[in-house]
Amino acid sequence: MADTQTRAARTSKSHLFGPSLKSVAMMIAAFRGWRRTVARRRALTDLTADQLNDIGHPEADRPVLNIKAGLITNLMSMR
Repeated sequence: MADTQTRAARTSKSHLFGPSLKSVAMMIAAFRGWRRTVARRRALTDLTADQLNDIGHPEADRPVLNIKAGLITNLMSMR
């Protein structure tokens, strides 16, 4: 009868923890990027329109209501 031996496979620690360390590093990098983005947005909201123009950043798009001169007169005459 054949003698069979089972050996515990020796795995190196770098192979064992490699994928998990890489995923943790990716999560940390994503979190740092998110924090930088939040800090940048907060800094931009504190600036005035003139300061935004000084740094070359366009103003935030805000809803604008354009009313032509004499519009009410035209509307009342149509009535």
